[in-house]
Parts: sequence; structure tokens; C-alpha cells
Amino acid sequence: MFRASDILRNARLDKELELLEISKKLKIPVKYLKAIELEDHKSFPQEPYLSLMVKDYANYLQLNGPETLSIFRRDYEQKKNITNNQSQKISFTPQLTFKILITLSVLIFSFYLVSEYLKFNRPPPLDVDWPNISTLQDDTLEVSGKTDPESTVRINNDLVIVNSDGSFSKRVYVNQSRQSTITVEATSPAGKSFQLEKSY
Repeated sequence: MFRASDILRNARLDKELELLEISKKLKIPVKYLKAIELEDHKSFPQEPYLSLMVKDYANYLQLNGPETLSIFRRDYEQKKNITNNQSQKISFTPQLTFKILITLSVLIFSFYLVSEYLKFNRPPPLDVDWPNISTLQDDTLEVSGKTDPESTVRINNDLVIVNSDGSFSKRVYVNQSRQSTITVEATSPAGKSFQLEKSY
């Protein structure tokens, strides 16, 4: 089945005519002639100018203007119907909305599982506020910090209580006569450990 755009383009090429030449003769912008030949509906002018242009273009190419315009309108209506059907297909029906919600729920749940798995299988975060040696009192320093509330904390292998917000603190003995090292270790419920240390 021949389309009006093909009929017009083939007739022009058979006569070895350029769009610019036809544009000057008919006073029709080249962009509209191109749109008609390429069926670029977005670039079509408004009616009734479109129909007049198609008819004049066909007559200039020594085609039957009214007949070519009739074929063009048939093609144009078919294209519009296809476009409308496609728009309807992607409209948000209750079924599509339900499917999207289910998909989002599965994705969110999967993300949650992955994040929990990674959290379970990696060392806990550990932030230690190391005291300054000038705060030494009775050969002890106050070591504090923060970690995951579910973690176990040891300072120099001594178990330390971790508060519900993950904070902890302990006074640690420091031998002033020789270098002392304070070691803070946090261990997750899965047994993954992270350790920090500082020498005084």
C-alpha cells in the first residue's frame, strides 16, 4: 500500500527536483516539505495549512492533488490512531499501578536484605576519642568512643559496657615509666572485629 509521503518523494526524485527549489516556487518552508515527506507529525503546520500544502505540493509534481491529499489524510489518521493506542497502553491502570507497587516493594525489601547482610558481615564502625596525656589522673586516662550498639567493646582486653546509643568509656591505667599502648577493639555479633590503638 503506497503512502502519500512515498508518492510525493518518489515523484520529486523522478523529476530530479530539490526541496529548496519547490519551496521557492510554492512559498512553502522547506521544513514543512521535509516533514510531509518524512511523515514527521510533530513538525506539521496547523490545519488547514497542512492540507493546502500537501495539495499544492502534489499538483506541482503533476500528481492528482485531491487524491494525494485523501491518501495523506488516511495515513495521518492511521498514525494518530497508532499513537493514541500506544498512549493508552502505557496509561496508569489499577493493574499497572499494582504491578509497580509490587515491584517497588520487592526492590526495597531486596535492598534491605542486602544492606542487613553487608552490615552483619562487616566489622562495626569504631570512633575513639583519644585522651590527651595532660589529662592523666592517678596514672589513668579516660578513653571514650562510639560504635554500633550491638557490638562488644574491649579496651586492652577488658570488656567495656556499650550504651544503647553505642557510646562507651573506661579509665585505663598508663605506666608513666615506659611507653604504654591502649588498644580498643569492637566486635560485631557475627564476630567481625575492628581495632584501633594509640601509644602514650
